Amino acid sequence: MAKDHRTKIHASDFSVFYTEKQALFNISIDIPEHKVTAFIGPSGCGKSTFLRSMNRMNDLIEGVRRTGSMIIDDVDIYDKSVDVATLRRKVGMVFQKSIPFPKSIYENITYGLTLNEKRSKEELDHIVESSLKKSALWDEVQHRLHHSAMGLSGGQQQRLCIARAIAVNPEILLMDEPCSALDPISTAKVEDLIAELSSSYTIVLVTHSMQQAARVSDYTGFYLMGKLVEFDKTRTVFTSPAQKETEDYITGRFG
Repeated sequence: MAKDHRTKIHASDFSVFYTEKQALFNISIDIPEHKVTAFIGPSGCGKSTFLRSMNRMNDLIEGVRRTGSMIIDDVDIYDKSVDVATLRRKVGMVFQKSIPFPKSIYENITYGLTLNEKRSKEELDHIVESSLKKSALWDEVQHRLHHSAMGLSGGQQQRLCIARAIAVNPEILLMDEPCSALDPISTAKVEDLIAELSSSYTIVLVTHSMQQAARVSDYTGFYLMGKLVEFDKTRTVFTSPAQKETEDYITGRFG
């Protein structure tokens, strides 16, 4: 793949094991800054495992171990000197199922901001408004910020979770099938949002929808049985894939 953008995330020979089962095999990839990178592939192929390795979410699983390196901005994030809480502020995550806290919309966004430092109400108000505007939700909720987030629709809840993730000012946003539980209209809103956010954030997206990958991403990686089969510009992967396995998957011959 021709490198025409600064690399934000660099993995080299990165493998993951769950006790004795190997989930990822020697993944090497350069993920460009301020672009949308999508990972596609059949269920259980390792794409979510790799995504969660970028902010060390897999550390929470008993018996997990890894080899190789994962570099973000020239720092190996698995080095003993790395503070995981600081890493996760830099590398935000949006999950498949939107899970707002059972608190108000306002408190959902400010929760992570008030854990480690005291902030003024004016500063919190500004961050809440800014985050909701960036997540294209402000116009819909500005008059009910102190109502429960549980009263929002599924699509609104997912955009709230995106607002919550960007409130702590990350540089990278990881999204694990963020639209899989949403209706087509809500999916379109989230996809529009991803396109807008990519100018400010490096976005890595796992999706089960090849159409979504084709619509929203600049680069696409195809995973199969724990291996990264192909990684290139999205247009190239979908129109002239280099590997037969990629072509078979995209054309529906398997998977």
